[in-house]
Amino acid sequence: MYSEKRGKHKIFIGMAPGVGKTYKMLEEGHALKQEGVDVVIGLLETHGRKETTEKAEGLEVISPKFWHRGDLMLPEMDTQGIINRYPQLVLVDELAHSNVPGSSRQKRYEDVEVILAAGIDVYSTMNVQHLESLNDLVARITGVIVRERVPDRILETANEVLVVDVTPETLQERLTEGKIYPPQQVQQALNNFFQRRNLIALRELALREVADNVEDDAFAANLQGQVCSVHERVLVCISTYSNSLQLLRRGARLAGYMNAPLYVLFVMNPDRFLTKEESLHIDICENLCQEFTGTFIRFNGSNVAQAIAEVAAKYRITQIVIGESQRSRWEIFFKGSLTQKLVRLLKNIDLHIIATEKV
Repeated sequence: MYSEKRGKHKIFIGMAPGVGKTYKMLEEGHALKQEGVDVVIGLLETHGRKETTEKAEGLEVISPKFWHRGDLMLPEMDTQGIINRYPQLVLVDELAHSNVPGSSRQKRYEDVEVILAAGIDVYSTMNVQHLESLNDLVARITGVIVRERVPDRILETANEVLVVDVTPETLQERLTEGKIYPPQQVQQALNNFFQRRNLIALRELALREVADNVEDDAFAANLQGQVCSVHERVLVCISTYSNSLQLLRRGARLAGYMNAPLYVLFVMNPDRFLTKEESLHIDICENLCQEFTGTFIRFNGSNVAQAIAEVAAKYRITQIVIGESQRSRWEIFFKGSLTQKLVRLLKNIDLHIIATEKV
């Protein structure tokens, strides 16, 4: 009865409650049903929102299981019931939800993994603040420690991640209109989690997370041997010349302007030993790199241009900073410059050549 092929997982992600993730999921569910796909609702959290409730009409719902919690009977998704029903697609709301103690699994995303393993496709929803790796950052931004979290691997292994996006102003309007929380909770929400600055930051996190996901997929596919980068990444190439500190500072400013990670590369010729002064100079560069929270890379190789190209490909670099050639015109004429070699080797990477005094 069950397929040996794992089901496909699509995640609808947003910056905060109320952006329309569940509505969008239901909308796509209806569209697929009209195309003849067997679609059911595995678990839906409407939170009393009229539009969401109305959008769910017409889709089959798998009845939840109820668990005793003191004097209460709390509903949870009937994972086995979904597998027994065996639809083509099941819609599951709030991926980060913690199940009632006593349930077969602790987290809803674990239930989703079981459903996927059975060969059933899943559409699910979550907010970006529930992502495990962003927990500390979200707490610094909002002052709220999120208890329910989803491991990054769930997002990384998803077949598709769709960001459901609205502007912070639109979301605040929805909140004040009573479309997200009851009227008595609106002002408290506006004063806390739904402050405009929080929403701006969370929106950026959601968009960036999806961009990272797209970039990783493109990099894994390695289409036509080309590197696809969504985010900027700056690589500063230093040497034993004294202008390296100037290059490093310029690269750090560039990375700061672009809100990009900084990498600093020193290519060390294995056939040449550094003097004590040169070693000290490289150590100073490494310390300065750490002050700029950059990544310092030591690469052994006799071909500097090739080494830079390899590092650029590995770290998906988009911007490279180098100093102008210290060679004489005759040396450049006969042997070529590093810049000329890099232009031939690098594709889709911007090259910044910084003029400095020759030493």
